[in-house]
Amino acid sequence: MMYSVVDIAGINSLSRQILTNAAGAIVGMVNAEPLTAEDKPLIGATMFGVTTPCVTKAREVLERAGYEVLVFHATGAGGRAMEDLVEGGFIVGVIDVTTTELADELVGGVLSAGPDRLEAAGALGVPQVIAPGALDMVNFGPPDTVPDKFKDRKFYQHNPTVTLMRTTVAENAELGTIMGRKLSRAAGPTTVLIPRQGVSAIDMEGQPFYSAEAEAAWIENLKANLASNVTVIEMDNHINDDAFATKLAETLLESLAR
Repeated sequence: MMYSVVDIAGINSLSRQILTNAAGAIVGMVNAEPLTAEDKPLIGATMFGVTTPCVTKAREVLERAGYEVLVFHATGAGGRAMEDLVEGGFIVGVIDVTTTELADELVGGVLSAGPDRLEAAGALGVPQVIAPGALDMVNFGPPDTVPDKFKDRKFYQHNPTVTLMRTTVAENAELGTIMGRKLSRAAGPTTVLIPRQGVSAIDMEGQPFYSAEAEAAWIENLKANLASNVTVIEMDNHINDDAFATKLAETLLESLAR
């Protein structure tokens, strides 16, 4: 979409140039030839700023193994886009590091990807490795946009336009239940990797969202609702540790090789 600047009420010296630019842009897109490149199998990955080190390291491992990694920003639209591409048959494997959109869907944040998030890969039997990235937070806009019912909750101001709210122990327990039930329906190789030292850059000892109790509630309820088709691997690492990221990638590679 190109801004017309002036109202479309006849042609004048300004609108003539704007419309010429728009027509030229359309012609250029129609005539453009795609750059040739070697097609590689596609892996989908989800990322937030607070899980970037994890996804970056995992992507490096997967790319060395001959895959191309599509990284989706887990802001609602990103999660939906990945699920759509999985459903379309474009993606051969998923490392769903950042499942935070489920927290927004449950609690009422602004970055929900809808109720069907975390279902496409399982339904189609696409190999997937899951982590609880950024389940410690629910996303809102500027502070004055946060609903009054949350006024007594713990917040972290990520920047002037993004306010993060800590998920509670009870919410993490429910998220564990939701994820366990969704993943239990998976028709393909499914593994959950659990980082015991925190799920985001602000969820570790000394950081504002650290809560061992919340993570324990998520783990307990996840396991209680997982079927035997799902493998669980617990690691005494933070989600952004290289060892955890490498294990994510290697686990997916093992599933893809079956």
